[in-house]
Amino acid sequence: MRAIIPIALMLTAAGCATARDQAGAEQQAADVRPAATPTGDPVDCISTIRLRQSHVRSDRVIDFEMVGGKMYRNTLPNRCPLLGLERRFSYETRINQLCSVDIIRVLSVQGAGLQPTGACGLGPFQPVKLEGQSR
Repeated sequence: MRAIIPIALMLTAAGCATARDQAGAEQQAADVRPAATPTGDPVDCISTIRLRQSHVRSDRVIDFEMVGGKMYRNTLPNRCPLLGLERRFSYETRINQLCSVDIIRVLSVQGAGLQPTGACGLGPFQPVKLEGQSR
């Protein structure tokens, strides 16, 4: 029997809630993200063991940075409310892979902790080179 391994990927929120909310709303409105050039065919799964960091770009786009610098852009099939504002999420997996069939949960600050506020499905992982990326 495999154990469920909860893994939370969180991006640090800076400043007070009001400043964060305003900055998040401005970021989300602009939907600013680096341009990406595909470098291969999309894949259904990426290794969580090789996952270095995630970068939430908007309510629909997350860039996953792997050990060694390889990048994968995941464009969610549907908008994930509050993802672009909160910029952090969690997921659970029974295997050491995050796949396009998996669900992420947006994490929101509530009281002194983080609480999941919604569930959203992932899309395929597109290997990309980001504008300004050296690798």
